[in-house]
Amino acid sequence: MSLIGAVEEGLRREVADFSIGDTVRVSVKVSEGDKERIQPFDGVVIARKGSHTRETFMVRKISFGVGVEKIFPVHSPAVVKVEVLKRGRIRRAKLYYLRGKKGKAAKVREKERVYTAKAAKQPAATKPVETPPAESGE
Repeated sequence: MSLIGAVEEGLRREVADFSIGDTVRVSVKVSEGDKERIQPFDGVVIARKGSHTRETFMVRKISFGVGVEKIFPVHSPAVVKVEVLKRGRIRRAKLYYLRGKKGKAAKVREKERVYTAKAAKQPAATKPVETPPAESGE
């Protein structure tokens, strides 16, 4: 087996389906001394770059009024899982402009959700029941 094959064999197979503008929760494995714990990092994905083994994504959050950005490798063993909390509606490949925004101006619009399961559950159109005319006793 080649070296490239050995490296790619250890890669994560199930990568979460997220894109730029999505609000995500990244669960990161943190080791303190001899203990390990999982620490969540919630924020907006503002960039995604690289491909295959070198792919990374940048997440930005506001912590106590200060913007914090972290870069996570997609295939890192330290990244336990990536959960998508909200889907973002964006028109840019990189959202670096959010660094200069504050408050509501720094929000990313949410995509309209498509409820296909709800439409499938609706009953088929039924015919109205016709009642016979009332007989008059006159």
